[in-house]
Amino acid sequence: MSGIDIAIIAIYIVITLVVGIWVSKRASKGLKSYFLGGNNIKWYYLGLSNGSGMFDVSGTAWMVGILFLYGVKSFMFMWMWPIWNQIFIMMFLAVWIRRSNIMTGSEWILTRFGDDRAGRASHIIVALFAVISSVGFIAYFFEGVGKFMTIILPWSLDVFIGDTLMLTTEQSYAIIIIALTTIYTIKGGMFSVVATEVLQYGIMVLAGILVAGYAFFTISDIEIASVISDEWKNVFFGWELEAHWSEKYNEFNTLIDSEGYKMFGALIGMTLFKGFFASIAGPVPSYDLQRILSTKSVKEAAYMSGFTNLILFIPRYLLIAGVVVIALVKLGPVMIENPLLNGGDLEILLPKVINFHVPVGIKGLLLAALLAAFMSTFSAFVNAGPAYVVNDIYKKYFKNNASNKHYVKASHIASILIVVLGVCMGFFADSINSLTLWITSALFGGYVAANFLKWIWWRFNGWGYFWGMLAGLIIASLQFFLDQHKNNFVEGSILYDLSRIHAIYLFPIIFSVSLLGSFLGTFLSKPTDMKVLKDFYISVRPWGWWGPVYKEIQKTEHSISKNRNFWFDMFNCIVGVIWQSSMIVLPIYFMIRDYPKAIISLIIFVATSIILKFTWLDKVKKLPN
Repeated sequence: MSGIDIAIIAIYIVITLVVGIWVSKRASKGLKSYFLGGNNIKWYYLGLSNGSGMFDVSGTAWMVGILFLYGVKSFMFMWMWPIWNQIFIMMFLAVWIRRSNIMTGSEWILTRFGDDRAGRASHIIVALFAVISSVGFIAYFFEGVGKFMTIILPWSLDVFIGDTLMLTTEQSYAIIIIALTTIYTIKGGMFSVVATEVLQYGIMVLAGILVAGYAFFTISDIEIASVISDEWKNVFFGWELEAHWSEKYNEFNTLIDSEGYKMFGALIGMTLFKGFFASIAGPVPSYDLQRILSTKSVKEAAYMSGFTNLILFIPRYLLIAGVVVIALVKLGPVMIENPLLNGGDLEILLPKVINFHVPVGIKGLLLAALLAAFMSTFSAFVNAGPAYVVNDIYKKYFKNNASNKHYVKASHIASILIVVLGVCMGFFADSINSLTLWITSALFGGYVAANFLKWIWWRFNGWGYFWGMLAGLIIASLQFFLDQHKNNFVEGSILYDLSRIHAIYLFPIIFSVSLLGSFLGTFLSKPTDMKVLKDFYISVRPWGWWGPVYKEIQKTEHSISKNRNFWFDMFNCIVGVIWQSSMIVLPIYFMIRDYPKAIISLIIFVATSIILKFTWLDKVKKLPN
């Protein structure tokens, strides 16, 4: 690393800490100020913050690896999250959620199920899920940033006590970066998080443009064409993946076969099945939900969600595609000479490109940008998780009459505890990929059934929600245990076979168990109080099976009409997914110089943008301020 690169990184860290601490005084007014910015932050700042929070370094390293190996169609791997839940939020869920006018997703549950025993059980289980998911994501970041910084920075930071290795260099780097980020996040709450994330987003966009420009002007069309095949550039697929690489690069075809995604049609079918239910279920109780609840109004919640989609994908994939183009030409031929292909660990491609194939200056800025990507996402989760601990558990059940200063201090303590738990979990995780699959497929899989039903079915009650969520959490935790101990099971045993199943293929099992828990809990207990259901329906106005509630409302409120927009919303979601996908493949095709496909992608982007202007934006403009 040159002195210029080190100076750029140091300046970035200092500016981030100064900005984060400088705005922290605005967070001391109370919990609403600390966790929601007092509902006084502009929607476009929240959109930039939300987009920045999704631009994480671990995910970026993972996406670089899968784009390198699988080609353009790899963007569909992102459907495992699923990334197009952002489209569903944009089209109708942001409006439904913001109408509740509360602080957390757990508190929101009380508006759906009431504040009796069943409602409180559902309230607690959401808070528990929020904390577990925050801890899981912090472990994910711990694993990713440690691996990334170790390959980039030259200094060994192994920590020994006597002859015993206590911390590896990878773990030491991760702890240092996490500690720096935790300082300003805890100090300033939502104001500090948003202020620093807006700054970080600007750095990430600039770095993406510079890396893409460098790759575009220093690597020729001929060099790229000599490495990738037509199938690598093909966005369409059959039931089984075709050979993506030429005979010269057949080792990469072998690696694809070994990863378990050869039956690509089955994988995409599973992600579509999961994605539909997961997207209607709504955002998990984390930073994304907090950004929606932090907006000033229902209209601004919709604007913010749409803006997040618009600003995220093109800059991010310019960076990813730029790095992959460099990796294809500079690293591909070298990796083929090693039959182990670095153990199949393609997460190291990003740091290797930065370390050896990016010029001075751009390297420092890119490192600062990826550090920003880590810090922005990490800080978002550190701010989101403690809201559930303090507001939904500590304040509600233990100390409900303390001062604002007391609750802010309690939030500081909760933040530290969640970070410590996440770091401890990170010590025991095998890889970024294992954590990614667990979070996206198992943990979120247990969330889907109950949260899908809560919107669409009036009879679904608090006990159904509690048992559905609990069943999902138990199965998800079991899956993580099996995955982490898969090398300890006897070959041929049931545990051995279960531990070898990819998490995404376990989703139907997790979903079914959670659905069973939801139905049993619902039908073995009495319905939610009709007054609660009427208040919820009048304020949120969801579509679905709400006939009995609507009939009761009509006895006194003749002005309330049914929400008949299901098919209209689904049409917008389909157009939105195509719109989102065009923003991903457009920079990829541009960077690999496939201009005909890039032009088609641009035309699709423009066409879907025009459609959404009339079907979504004009509708949002009519919402009350």
